[in-house]
Amino acid sequence: MKHARIQEVRAYVIAPDEMGADYHNQHGSHWIIDLPIANPMSVYEEYKAERTSWGINALGTVIVQVELSDGTVGIGCSIGGEPACYIIEKHLSRFVEGQDPRNVELIWDQMWRATMPYGRKGLTVQAISAVDLAIWDCLGKLRSEPVYALIGGKTKERLPVYATTSRPDIAYQWGFKGAKIPCRYGPADGNQGLKKNIEVMAEARGQVGPDFPLRLDCYMALTVPYAIQLAKALAPYDLTWIEECLPPDDYDGYAALKAALTGICLVTTGEHEYTRYGFRELIARKCADILQPDINWVGGLTEARRIVAMAAAYDIPVIPHGSSVFSYHMQYAFSNCPIAEFLVMSPKADQLVPLFGELFTNEPLPKDGYIDLSDEPGWGVELNDQLELVRPYQSRREVVVL
Repeated sequence: MKHARIQEVRAYVIAPDEMGADYHNQHGSHWIIDLPIANPMSVYEEYKAERTSWGINALGTVIVQVELSDGTVGIGCSIGGEPACYIIEKHLSRFVEGQDPRNVELIWDQMWRATMPYGRKGLTVQAISAVDLAIWDCLGKLRSEPVYALIGGKTKERLPVYATTSRPDIAYQWGFKGAKIPCRYGPADGNQGLKKNIEVMAEARGQVGPDFPLRLDCYMALTVPYAIQLAKALAPYDLTWIEECLPPDDYDGYAALKAALTGICLVTTGEHEYTRYGFRELIARKCADILQPDINWVGGLTEARRIVAMAAAYDIPVIPHGSSVFSYHMQYAFSNCPIAEFLVMSPKADQLVPLFGELFTNEPLPKDGYIDLSDEPGWGVELNDQLELVRPYQSRREVVVL
């Protein structure tokens, strides 16, 4: 029997006039933009007020379609915009086109090895992730099964979800299994900023009562001494975990932080870590109680499932960052993925809207604190054909022989 092969890889960005539909490029009034949120650039006064001022949204989303010879089309996405499109169409495509999509491990390894000279983390691995996710979508469609069935089936009937939001009170009313709020101020804001952080958590605890889990997202903004001081000050409010306090590569700092906060709250990180090698460091150095890879960034599902399996050997839970439907499938299939994150992306955090905005027509939403996936093949979502997508690099560079 002749099997379908990968015919073409296509990479797109969302058209400029539809940027409001891009999850990675929020505009206008939005809690993620309007609230003070501590971040790596908060030490500079001119970039403190808004994360968009220093370019958190500079690249935007990259969307990948992988088309097979039988017409099957798989979709994946990541951050990276036009630079990621260039990498995908000008380099990664040669390791994908013509391949049997069932050889997903081989394809991943070739993309990874070929990009080592300029990759290993960040943009390059995000581009690999988008391609990998699109191939898994093809595999599910070829076999008429959801992705979670391809990688082991369900380990849980329903997937519990917590909300990342500025309104934990609303998340509590919706039935989420806890909430995570942004850390508003960092070390550059001094003692006054520390007091305001405590006030925000105290207000949240007062709104949701004593039994609703609360978490704090620090987005790489803190130092070890400040994070320890803050976590201890928040102990009366029963903080479940303190997340991504330090720069991602500060393994010694995370190890010191985890040791100092044992018995006070859990330490989590991994959103901006890449591939199994980075997570091997986090595990070996005892940096975190919980690991948080982003499936769209870490290397796609092919690499993420290696990380989850590695963590299982140390009884470390894996609770991915965001990723929506892409992480949900993986979390269904692994027993050490106990709960999912849902980012409340409505401007005032008062409505449940899809994480990826208008990108997909049928992205699943949580209900009563749970995500229920259908048995639709692949990821179970389809691109919105009403959304204008732009393919920046349609023609491959010709090789000129002199």
